[in-house]
Amino acid sequence: MDAFYASVEQLDDPDLLGKAVAVGGSEIRGVVSAASYEARKFGVRSAMSGVLAKKKCPHLIFVRPRYERYKEISVKIRAIFYDYTDLVEPLSLDEAYLDVTENKMNNTSASMIAEEIRERIWNELNLRASAGISINKFIAKVASDINKPNGQKTINPEDVIPFLETLSVNKFYGVGKVTAAKMHNNGIFTGLDLKQKSIEELTTLFGKSGAYYYKIVRGIHNSEVKPNRIRKSIAAERTFNENLSSEIFMLERLDKIGDELARRMHKSKTKGKTITLKIKYSDFTQQTRSKTISYFISEKKDFMPIVKELLFQEKLKNSVRLLGISFGNLNTEKTLPIWVQLKFDF
Repeated sequence: MDAFYASVEQLDDPDLLGKAVAVGGSEIRGVVSAASYEARKFGVRSAMSGVLAKKKCPHLIFVRPRYERYKEISVKIRAIFYDYTDLVEPLSLDEAYLDVTENKMNNTSASMIAEEIRERIWNELNLRASAGISINKFIAKVASDINKPNGQKTINPEDVIPFLETLSVNKFYGVGKVTAAKMHNNGIFTGLDLKQKSIEELTTLFGKSGAYYYKIVRGIHNSEVKPNRIRKSIAAERTFNENLSSEIFMLERLDKIGDELARRMHKSKTKGKTITLKIKYSDFTQQTRSKTISYFISEKKDFMPIVKELLFQEKLKNSVRLLGISFGNLNTEKTLPIWVQLKFDF
């Protein structure tokens, strides 16, 4: 979806149409969750502080996020997807992979299916979407950004290698700013440059990710579209109107965050073993502290003592602007059987 959260806000409030809108945060506090394309022209991006966003775009309008509304519309979008295929892998509320190799419309053109889906989203929900079409998830993901907003791009099988060779490494999905900078320092600017490196060189430079880069630049990405993605974490967090410098005040805020997390755990019928405390300081540096126990829990009375222990685990580095609690190592994750060789007396 194109600027999904901001587009929904513009849909529900016509006064916001054509204006620079930021969802989340404010010009005083918080972080931008999403920005309309009108705001992006001024350099406003998600994860940017509200203060910086306002500096870049003085006429920016801040809107509080309404996640329940976004979820409501996301369900309707996915219902359209399921009219074409059951192989739908949601990545978030506004993005998904679809495997249309075999589809309910018996349409042999994936490009035509993408165009039809985008048209239906517009006609039925009045929202714009973009699409990428290719032979695997990685290339389709990269292609989906090329003709945004309200466009699509198909990379045919015979065009995959030439496309990847000319692509800037900054455009490779999974290559962030830090990795891109490291690649540039090693003379890697395009897919062709990346292709010149052996798997040994890439492993030396990037560890386990080296083998991944070696394969994707050759168009190899064998990950299937998984319609039932396993949720790996559940979290709740809050950014405060004023920075907190006392652990006593932080415990009060964490107590409320714990209420929300317990509610989400109950709603999803999930339990976890790993509890993580997230701390974002006033200088925007971030820290996480975790503890894993030997049994699954989800009740607030069980995990809040651990959260308190994590808070006092070490001295805080600065005043705090955000706190969050998350559960990992959930009981929804698949575990592999452990095989034990038994000894027999003969």
